[in-house]
Amino acid sequence: MALELEGKIVRKLNVQSGTSARGAWSKQEFILEFQEGNFPSQACLNVWGEDKVKDLEKYQVGDKVKVAFNISSREFNGRWYTDLRVWRIEPAGGAAPAAPMPTVDDMPADLEDGNDDLPF
Repeated sequence: MALELEGKIVRKLNVQSGTSARGAWSKQEFILEFQEGNFPSQACLNVWGEDKVKDLEKYQVGDKVKVAFNISSREFNGRWYTDLRVWRIEPAGGAAPAAPMPTVDDMPADLEDGNDDLPF
């Protein structure tokens, strides 16, 4: 199940790393504050893998981001653990803001006089 959430990074935890039977791994958790109805809520999300940890390094506490993540749970010794694993992180609002529309004030002076050399 893939979900998206938009909010503000309020805390970044330290990078954790180690070696398992499958090789080296790295992980970083961060806290995202988002609006839930009338009240702000927080969630602890994580990124796995060196490339995703580097993606998170681009963002600082206070930055507004949009994340896509998967939810997974697993049982260990009778207790359940849930991961919110981010697989995409980008600035909130998606692409860079569009350039403002030109106004009459932006028009070259010779066009304002009607000297545009157009046949109509």
